[in-house]
Amino acid sequence: MQQPQDTKPQWWQDTQDIPTIVRAIYECISGPAGAPRDWARFRFLQHPQARSLRTVVDADGGTRAMVFDVESYIVDVAPYFAANGFFEVEIDQRVERFGQVAHVWSRYEARESLESPVIKRGANSIQLCFEHGRWWVFSTVWDNEREGVSFDLW
Repeated sequence: MQQPQDTKPQWWQDTQDIPTIVRAIYECISGPAGAPRDWARFRFLQHPQARSLRTVVDADGGTRAMVFDVESYIVDVAPYFAANGFFEVEIDQRVERFGQVAHVWSRYEARESLESPVIKRGANSIQLCFEHGRWWVFSTVWDNEREGVSFDLW
């Protein structure tokens, strides 16, 4: 399938291979405090039915999932990005693909600026499907390192 006429060429290129779509996700959510994020591009990468799931650790140490559709994710993170710099950078990637379906383990480090110390590390579990000539993000699930949950356990 060729690029739809109403699509920015870079956005279409973002969806043509797995490493590129993952890099584009990180680019969309990263930036200095108060800088607008590229939510239009982010929406383009996501399937209309896409979901995101953040693991939350409660004060008592228990965990729970916060689940978002694309729009509710944007609403949830916008206040944080308005007040804080946030740069999420991939440090390792493992892709498993079967036919039109792919799973990506993407380890990351987050910083307030590209030069600042790491504020957290974690892993994104990204599920993709290839349809209509492009890759779509269908699901992103993530968790951060903490006591008992680290990359050393991989």
